[in-house]
Amino acid sequence: MDYLATGQEMSLMDKLGILTDAAKYDVACTSSGVDRKGNGTGIGNCVAAGICHSFSSDGRCISLLKILQTNECIYDCKYCQNRCSNDIPRATFTPDEICTLTMEFYRRNYIEGLFLSSGIIQSPGYTMERIYRTVWLLRNKYRFNGYVHVKAIPGADPMLIRQTGFLVDRMSVNLELPTAEGLKALAPNKHRKTILTPMRQIQNEITSNKEDIVLYRNAPRFVAGGQSTQMIIGATPESDFQIINVAESLYQKFQLKRVFYSAFVNVTRDKLLPALPGGPPLLREHRLYQADWLLRFYGFRAEELLDEKRPFFNVLLDPKEDWAVRHLEQFPVEINRAPLELLLRVPGVGVKSAQRIVAARRKVNLNFADLKKIGVVLKRALFFITCSGRMMYPVKLDEDYIVRNLTEKRDRVQFGSDGMTYRQMSLFDDDQFSRPLRAVEQLQTAMGQV
Repeated sequence: MDYLATGQEMSLMDKLGILTDAAKYDVACTSSGVDRKGNGTGIGNCVAAGICHSFSSDGRCISLLKILQTNECIYDCKYCQNRCSNDIPRATFTPDEICTLTMEFYRRNYIEGLFLSSGIIQSPGYTMERIYRTVWLLRNKYRFNGYVHVKAIPGADPMLIRQTGFLVDRMSVNLELPTAEGLKALAPNKHRKTILTPMRQIQNEITSNKEDIVLYRNAPRFVAGGQSTQMIIGATPESDFQIINVAESLYQKFQLKRVFYSAFVNVTRDKLLPALPGGPPLLREHRLYQADWLLRFYGFRAEELLDEKRPFFNVLLDPKEDWAVRHLEQFPVEINRAPLELLLRVPGVGVKSAQRIVAARRKVNLNFADLKKIGVVLKRALFFITCSGRMMYPVKLDEDYIVRNLTEKRDRVQFGSDGMTYRQMSLFDDDQFSRPLRAVEQLQTAMGQV
């Protein structure tokens, strides 16, 4: 339902409510999508105010205003709540309205940047032109120099994508579904070649721009933060093996910064979509993110983690543990002699921990107390390592024994006899952040909407 079509004038805050809610399923940045209110006893809440979070190159968490330019769309993708056949409230921001919202939120220190996506209104070219116009105004008229991440629209004029790329920090092109077959079944208006074309253009422009910067110190930067993409997981029957192979190929061929995985949420109830009686496959999404981390930082290849005979991850173990218990012939690893590449394959040893081990053992032979100080998660690593030829406790290099100890509390090796305690650390922290309702109320007051 379009409010304007009924003769009602939609306020800016009404649009904000509709278009922030419509953007919550796009996960090409770190975000929450929950609307838990404050209970009066603590600090903060998670209302659907369109604030999401990403991370800068130096590790800082930055808050972004996350909105759609419009939830109008000419496409009818079966999995999308904004599909043209869905009867939902529709709204469209003008470029100036997006700029106004961004500046007002920024001045109040609620955000540090903008994440702008969009449904396809009229045509891909028209949609991309409006995105470009918005970012141009934000940079040139409003003098906003904060972080901006936008979606490149497949099918748009390459010149528009190029012009936009010189104004933004990151661009992303959603792959949508892992395979061309999945797209054909659920998004017949979209085609893999059309999606990969702007992705290749952005990669080529980034490479060319780096050469220009070397030659001309003041040359403008093109998408300095790189590009990313998103895949929906669970809407189509691809295996984990297929998905991580697609991700590995994207990293190798397009030099992507991130591949985001979005657990499928059945919001349209289309008959072609899976029922998912257990809810969205969030644990599967988590395992894929962990595997993705192994591909990017730990030197693993997709074919090492899974294969056609074993195409899905074990949900009880993280992918590195799962790999380790299936390759016990490579363990135990001697901490004081093993190369960095092998240390990175030990469960409980992260990239920084492995680098600290290599640096510290040049001066002294490390023991288990040293490893704990370095940051090794001994609760997981003790089955796979030795220090000066000795294991921390007498354990068996047996797959069933190790799996039981890693997954079942009653079978775990008991700690504490040496006065040391350990805390299991997850590979990813998924803390949710938000701003209080007062932020929206103050913005309403400032804009005369109350």
